[in-house]
Amino acid sequence: MSPEPRPIWHKGTVAADWVTRFTVGEDGRWDTILLPYDLEGTRAHAWALGQAGVLTGAEVDEVGAALDQIRQAWERGEVAVRVEDEDMHTVIERELTARLGQAGKKIHAGRSRNDQVLTALRLWLRDALADVADGTRAVGGALLDHAGAGQSLLMPGYTHGQRAMPTTVAVWAAGFADLLADDLAGLGAARQRVAASPWGSAAGYGVPVLDLDRAGVAHRLGFERVQEVAAVQLSRGKAEAAVVHALVQIGLTVNRLASDLALFATAEFGFVALPHEHTTGSSIMPQKRNPDVLELARATVHRLTAELTLLLTLPANLPSGYHRDLQLTKEATMRAVLASRDLLSATAAVLPGIEWKPERMRAALSPDLFATAAALREVRDGVPFRDAYRDIGAHLDRLAVPTDRAALADYVSPGTPGHVDVGELRQRLAG
Repeated sequence: MSPEPRPIWHKGTVAADWVTRFTVGEDGRWDTILLPYDLEGTRAHAWALGQAGVLTGAEVDEVGAALDQIRQAWERGEVAVRVEDEDMHTVIERELTARLGQAGKKIHAGRSRNDQVLTALRLWLRDALADVADGTRAVGGALLDHAGAGQSLLMPGYTHGQRAMPTTVAVWAAGFADLLADDLAGLGAARQRVAASPWGSAAGYGVPVLDLDRAGVAHRLGFERVQEVAAVQLSRGKAEAAVVHALVQIGLTVNRLASDLALFATAEFGFVALPHEHTTGSSIMPQKRNPDVLELARATVHRLTAELTLLLTLPANLPSGYHRDLQLTKEATMRAVLASRDLLSATAAVLPGIEWKPERMRAALSPDLFATAAALREVRDGVPFRDAYRDIGAHLDRLAVPTDRAALADYVSPGTPGHVDVGELRQRLAG
């Protein structure tokens, strides 16, 4: 049986229950998610302790086997982090000590919970952000499917909420896919920032006496480099803010995408029909189908922005070194990442079922949408633009809605109606 939960910093006195609840907060939830990553960090740490002569080769092997057992117990739901445990580090050390005795007691030599949690969080972020990137590509791919099928599907384009010029489904969908390709580049930069190993920085001042192989551990854990200067705690909140800023950019793209689709699905527009399995009903109105998934997708960016605000403001004015305030950066980051994964999964699920309504889009085309083309045809014939602008503006009644072929024939530039390069955008999304 494991010994009674007790913080690993325990010095003979016990904190009041309310102090434990207040300082731990919801960390049990987040540390339970991170626990398998802390196990891997501990495995690499044990290897380094073996290299430094703190653990024997046999003890390193015993620690590895015990970590496998703890991982299996976590997968079965038998190991979790509770408030009384304080954190995942306590749980792992307690479990190792219960299984191995002296080897378990040795495991915290040369480490601090500060570099321990950062190592686990960055390992988790590496996997979680890969999922976010895949989700972003899935949304972009679904949009490009619509773009490929909608090269000649004309509909009104809007500025200031008013009909402005004709556009196509392809231009609309590819525009969002283009943004997502840029968002992926931003996400990649954020992933690079967390690809540095904080292991071995301990509490932010390095490890004295023990010769710990920081580069070797970084390699074993799959980090791309070592965060060389030991004052790693200065990066708390900074790297996390870079990650969540990248997520906010993705959220902003999906926000406007969802806003358009929710609007286009109204009876007043009728440009699209939403898949029934991704809408909900009203508790009082039998006829209602509500775009709840799109509305929550539209709202998610505000949740992400709230977490980013915490990450940008919390570290401000703190002296250098670690402070307990920084504990909150873990929760803010993980909340934002998990919300982003859900957002992209939901959006990628809805998009393939969107059905465009060409007859409604065609009916919405009005002659004034083609005023710019008419003015530029006069320019092509030698009329100064300002004169052509005034002439067409004064005689809008002479305009008519052209055929689709005629409307598309007015465009020759890449990225305009009839000229969207879906293949190039697919390559950009693929990275």
